[in-house]
Amino acid sequence: MPKIIISGRGGSGKSTLVTLLTKRLKEQGKVLVVDSDESNLGLGGMLGIEPAKKTLMDYLGGKPLVMGKLRAMLQKENSEQIEFFADSDLDSLSSEFVHWNGSGGLMQIGKIEHTMEGCACPMGAIAHDFLKHLVVGEGEWVLIDTEAGVEHFGRGIVEGADAVLVVVDPSNDAVLLAEKAVKLTEEAGKNFGVVLNKVDDKTMHILEEMLEAKDLKIKGVLPYLPGMAQTNLRGEPLEANSANDELDKLITKIAS
Repeated sequence: MPKIIISGRGGSGKSTLVTLLTKRLKEQGKVLVVDSDESNLGLGGMLGIEPAKKTLMDYLGGKPLVMGKLRAMLQKENSEQIEFFADSDLDSLSSEFVHWNGSGGLMQIGKIEHTMEGCACPMGAIAHDFLKHLVVGEGEWVLIDTEAGVEHFGRGIVEGADAVLVVVDPSNDAVLLAEKAVKLTEEAGKNFGVVLNKVDDKTMHILEEMLEAKDLKIKGVLPYLPGMAQTNLRGEPLEANSANDELDKLITKIAS
């Protein structure tokens, strides 16, 4: 089954979509959530899954060590590929950096821990290599929650995924970013789709017209749900019950 990148502008609802999809997909198989956003602190609470003791960066020895290895690899003659991992499946991942709660798992690539620690490029490099070598079996899913914007495309994370879902909330910025993200997804040779989030009848029709004019395909629609917004505000785990029908439609489209 697929490895899906969830992309979009800040505040569009990427983590909400990841959480709701995870809750629904857990009923059908195994789901690994990869948190590749170095500043996202609330995803574990939304999922109801405590993060593992270590991030993937910590597991590899920390940012200075990873940066040193990257420099050494780049200085080698004819060095075209930077690799940290061999092929692996979900069952073989270490519990040091993946925490499972039933059939749902959460891992974090890395987090910004200190001021002046430098760019997040090493996190992108290990995320790219990890996803490229991760083998996903039948009935298994991997959902990658990304940082806001399109920087993850520049880091090459999309190479290790099968498709990209771009979350669009009712804002012009979200539509413009979706247009850019779709172009980058097509350039990478991957499938894509748009998911509308936090919409009502009026905003949905406006967004449909805007996206149709840009030839952007809508895969799913999640309405604005006040109860979910309040649950998110309180930092409590989200439940997918109120959006199950729309989630099922979206999952069917992704799987096909």
